[in-house]
Amino acid sequence: MSAARARSAFLFPGQGSQYVGMGRDVAQVYNAAATLYRQADEVLGYELSNLCFNGPEEKLNDTINTQPALFVTSLAVLEALNALGKLPMAAMMAGHSMGELTALTAAGAMTFVEGLLLVRERGRLMKLAGERNPGGMAAVLKMEDEQVNRACKQAREETAKPVQVANYNSPGQIVISGDREALDRAIALLREQGGRRIVPLAVSIAAHSPLMAPVVDEYRAAVEATHIQAPRVPVVGNISARPLLTADDVRDELAGQLTWPVRWTASVGWMAEQGVTRFVELGPKDVLNKLVARIAPDAETVSVGDAAAVESFDPVSLRET
Repeated sequence: MSAARARSAFLFPGQGSQYVGMGRDVAQVYNAAATLYRQADEVLGYELSNLCFNGPEEKLNDTINTQPALFVTSLAVLEALNALGKLPMAAMMAGHSMGELTALTAAGAMTFVEGLLLVRERGRLMKLAGERNPGGMAAVLKMEDEQVNRACKQAREETAKPVQVANYNSPGQIVISGDREALDRAIALLREQGGRRIVPLAVSIAAHSPLMAPVVDEYRAAVEATHIQAPRVPVVGNISARPLLTADDVRDELAGQLTWPVRWTASVGWMAEQGVTRFVELGPKDVLNKLVARIAPDAETVSVGDAAAVESFDPVSLRET
């Protein structure tokens, strides 16, 4: 294992990175990826592969489908790299929100089938929570964390309804989530404080907020029913921004993740502090690497999401050449 490979971290995207056509060319070119999609179709009992490759977009964007679609597509890319003998050794891994389950599966904490079924259940329960307690989310740009937290606290006090930070994505990029009334009030307060770039998101669920609480017990039961073991590679958790080293660490993280914020800034920052110099994003688009560029600007970033990127990927860091 080279020093370069030891300093690589694998990243796996969450909701928002999906698009119709994702994974299609990877499955066409690499049999290992195609096999993974076929296995997912059999396990789920419907053609997830066709939904990824051909849509329709509205159905792909339904939370219950989006989560397993991203899970399988990211792992299909990983399988394609592995088939070529181009998969570098990772020092650690991390996934954003739902992508954490992909990271845990890639790190050997659960099998592909177990991970897929748990992701599917996570999507089902989050959709159910959204139907029971509709809410919303909004991206807040170019404002300080504390400013946003104070606005959410004031909005909660004034409306007696929940709203909180859902994602600390990068410096100057935060997502808030919660009840519509409380969310609107928090947005108004932030605008009064000079916020100019606050963008309501086109979602019907309030992920990573107390509105997910009604399904937490059911999700915890699903997590407990899943065979989980210690990851073979450290996976940095969204909640703690520290490695999940044991099976119990993983269970606690997954059960709490629905209502706790994603601490992505702290997670990437911690990995960089531990000596990670190369972040390899595996899956559709390059959302996470754009965030990494803001958090750890000196790090090398590589995005591998289609057949061309798989083919051109160099497993050795540019820093070693």
